[in-house]
Amino acid sequence: MSESHLERKKKLDLKKKKIRAFFLSVETKKKKKLEVDKATEELYQDGMVYIQMRLPVEKITKEFESKLKDKIEHNIIKAKIREATESDLETLKNIYNRAWLLSNTPYRPITKTDLKKLLDYPDTVFLIAKVYGIDAAFVLLDFEGENKEIAVIAALAVIPRFQRKGVGTIIGMSAWNFLKQNYSNVKEVRAEVYKDNVVSYSFIKGIGFEEFDRKVYKKEDFEITSD
Repeated sequence: MSESHLERKKKLDLKKKKIRAFFLSVETKKKKKLEVDKATEELYQDGMVYIQMRLPVEKITKEFESKLKDKIEHNIIKAKIREATESDLETLKNIYNRAWLLSNTPYRPITKTDLKKLLDYPDTVFLIAKVYGIDAAFVLLDFEGENKEIAVIAALAVIPRFQRKGVGTIIGMSAWNFLKQNYSNVKEVRAEVYKDNVVSYSFIKGIGFEEFDRKVYKKEDFEITSD
């Protein structure tokens, strides 16, 4: 018996919640809550506001691509991009934990177990950027919609050494090239940014994304139980 639309939606919603929990939250395991500091608890109770951004594919014209390519080509930084595999779990963990320490986004350290679960989900893809021989950044792509017509940048992390040096633009362009080659039916690219993360908001807006909504996440939106 094939899955109903409601069943598929429930599975997608659960996956999105788990991705959000791994990157932004305190999770619960076996129904035993982890302790959180007072500031984080207040954030959860009051609600955390995330700006919803989108970029319709129809706006990614040849001229749009040329401007991004020109920006990349005039940057002295060159990066090699690869799709992550299980052998990259330690690399992904190190990039994430180093990148988020300096961001203005609610944060908790991530583990290789967390990352393995993300890597194993259907239709989630990590791309890693290597700069000057150093694994410097990653982007996590996910998909929504009946035909995966919405691509979601679920996370983008750049280690402090390479922040504000064009690496985010490079890996963002690489993500778009990956989508063109592998998901030709994508109609829109989306991302969400914590309201106080001005640097990330400016970067995403700077490459063409527009704000279309705001979501308030409460504590229950982040808590998950182990599989």
